[in-house]
Amino acid sequence: MRNNVLTALLALFAGFAGNAQVVSPDAKLQLIADNFKFTEGPAADAAGNVFFTDQPNNRIWKYDTDGKLSIFMEPAGRANGLYFDREGYLIACADQRYELWRIGMDKHVQKLAINYKDSLFNGPNDVWVSPSSGAIYFTDPYYQRDYWTRTSADMHDRALYVYRDGRITRLDSQFKQPNGIIGTPDGKFLYVADIGDSKIYRYAIQANGTLADKQLFVAQGSDGMTIDDQGNIYLTGKGIDIYNPSGKKIEHIDVPAKWTANVCFGGVNRDLLFITASEKAFTLKMAVKGVR
Repeated sequence: MRNNVLTALLALFAGFAGNAQVVSPDAKLQLIADNFKFTEGPAADAAGNVFFTDQPNNRIWKYDTDGKLSIFMEPAGRANGLYFDREGYLIACADQRYELWRIGMDKHVQKLAINYKDSLFNGPNDVWVSPSSGAIYFTDPYYQRDYWTRTSADMHDRALYVYRDGRITRLDSQFKQPNGIIGTPDGKFLYVADIGDSKIYRYAIQANGTLADKQLFVAQGSDGMTIDDQGNIYLTGKGIDIYNPSGKKIEHIDVPAKWTANVCFGGVNRDLLFITASEKAFTLKMAVKGVR
């Protein structure tokens, strides 16, 4: 009986914790700039500086912890999704030639992935690097670009891949249009959006980097995604929807833009939500923090 009571109390406490306020009291969206064509792919380095892309203009921008905005790289391989690896290199979904890049702060580019078997990728879209293993997970949907000469994909499958130890492995091809991706800081779970089927899936990451136990997390699609230190998952599209680890929606953030494409935590204390939304970029002070 005592164990049952204790279990119930722990569940009740977890429920309260999962519904704690995530946005800082009285915080309001702060517009950083609105002179972009389409912003995407925000990622924070170890210091909290945020790098993000303006894909149509072929630029990677930097928003530093002092609030200064500057161009980091141009041209930038039509980069889309970004993420920092454990060594401080910027991993980029370089959409111009359907590649995955590793970019140093000196702008030197290493091409990690240019094809799967004998076929070119469809166009890597979003990426997450496991902080525990260093494995690089990325989605490869197909979005026809006006700067491409090709008009169809080499591969029929729109899939999820991992790059690890110099090798590329296809992990799952059962998607309509895979897009956003984020994992937990302990490297145990991976969340992947199938924006074409309005679903978010959660996987258990195995010791060898492969995936198991695919489960539906929520019946909602997403463009980019992020996670906070409470395990809440942030989905983008028409503003931002926040779900607790149990899959319960706990918050919605309205964003004054046609489309909210992506989101990450930045700033010195990792409590600044950086939002890319069409031609705009915003920040929002949070009561929770991001993780690496």
